[in-house]
Amino acid sequence: MGEVLDGAAVRRWSRLAAEALGRTRAEIDALNVFPVPDGDTGTNLHLTVLASADAITGVDALAAGGAEAAWKSLAQGALLGARGNSGVILSQVFRGLADVLGRPGAVADGATFAAALENAAVLARGAVEHPVEGTILSVLEAASAATGGASAPGGLAGTARAAASGARRALRRTTDQLDVLARSGVVDAGAAGLCVVLDALVAVITDEYPERYEVPVRVAGRAPAGEERPEPPGLGYEVMYLLDAPDEAMPALREALDGLGDSLVVVGGDGLWNVHVHVDDAGAAIEAGLAVGRPHRLRVTFLHVPDEAPHASGAGRAIVAVTAADGLAALFEAHGARVVRREPGAAPPLAVLAEAILAAGDEVTVLPDGPGVLALAEAAAERARDTGARIAVVPAKASVQGLAALAVHDPLRRFGEDVIAMTRAAGATRFGHLEVAAEEAVTSAGLCRPGDVLGLIEGDVAMIGATVAEVARRLLDRMLSGGGELVTLIPGAPAPPGLAADLEAHLRERHPDVEAGVHDGGQERCPLLVGVE
Repeated sequence: MGEVLDGAAVRRWSRLAAEALGRTRAEIDALNVFPVPDGDTGTNLHLTVLASADAITGVDALAAGGAEAAWKSLAQGALLGARGNSGVILSQVFRGLADVLGRPGAVADGATFAAALENAAVLARGAVEHPVEGTILSVLEAASAATGGASAPGGLAGTARAAASGARRALRRTTDQLDVLARSGVVDAGAAGLCVVLDALVAVITDEYPERYEVPVRVAGRAPAGEERPEPPGLGYEVMYLLDAPDEAMPALREALDGLGDSLVVVGGDGLWNVHVHVDDAGAAIEAGLAVGRPHRLRVTFLHVPDEAPHASGAGRAIVAVTAADGLAALFEAHGARVVRREPGAAPPLAVLAEAILAAGDEVTVLPDGPGVLALAEAAAERARDTGARIAVVPAKASVQGLAALAVHDPLRRFGEDVIAMTRAAGATRFGHLEVAAEEAVTSAGLCRPGDVLGLIEGDVAMIGATVAEVARRLLDRMLSGGGELVTLIPGAPAPPGLAADLEAHLRERHPDVEAGVHDGGQERCPLLVGVE
């Protein structure tokens, strides 16, 4: 079947690349010392390509070719699902290939593929505010140079092989190009991931599939990774978000973010952008996006790495819960869970969560407390499973769902049965919360102004009011309109005195058949969390 790169082949490539990165993810993670040694580059690349593969799955007309639609979906899926510094850069690589190979009437021959790879290299370097040699950018440019450009010999298959071979040669050189790699005796992790992606592309084009994809564990004559660790990162947070903003606003945003931190990468176009930066002030980085457009899908992660690598403890069965609030942490611990703390508005570091899971036991159930933490927990669990431990992540999108799951936990049940019961309990719990608006904004419930109290159900603004007590009562009535037997009320630090007692009285009057439970959560930002079972 070789020498084909139509829509169906692009889809096969996305799936094969995701599978290959899944197999090599741990090895690539182990190489990760730049730009920060947080050990998640392989995982981020894997999740980025998985997002592309998922986006292509639903594309119509692939049986008839559909190259234009497939390339567009590949690039868009990566843009929306990119994780980490290397994932964002890889999304720009996919866009650069798509711009050329996905044009109407484009013929995927050697010269066109060479032009596409050159375009990808230019776009990727342009997306990085301060490019560094010895990284994925250098290896991508070497892969492009190895194709021979417009005079690429050997047709599509020969050109793709030349690109992959050129990337592998350049990968070995990265150790000598970047001091932090030389000190640790490793090649660049992002560049290693790119080589795996290119090898998968060669396999699809030639219909020749390797038994395994090689990732260098160390460089000959150098110290093994971890023997001489790089200095810890100086900046505290990785901030990522999608941004709806006009193209002409990007220079100002880049300038603002560049003044706040480093590792700045901005990719996208036509009004949709993916922003990545390392900063000390995560709020300022988000505010910079708000100044030019609408940020969404925000992810804020601590840039911290444990001193020791995680290891399985063999301690039996355990529950690991994630929370940012003191009261909730005490509540989870009182029910026997091990707690991973995070800062408000931030996710725990992937390496820290993975270490906590591995240290907990051989059969571990993880309880996230939000959509962003849920995605991180899935990645941490995948990493932990490599040790042979049985790890399950309950898809909890709020702390009240995690508490509902923990309430039905039975350590005497079989592990799989217990996970099913906990997942059902979490899924049967509707969740809501209150927030106080910090600025004027248009919501699904209308215009809100600073100081307004917002009532959110399942993450969407359902109502706007003047006081916490008023909106809380309306929120309860709305959530109970579809029925419910148990209401969990978790007041936070901003809650006015007597809020819980007022709401209990309201429930006795308006919903006398509903049982109420009150717990002091201590959360800093939300006056109230609500769960309805």
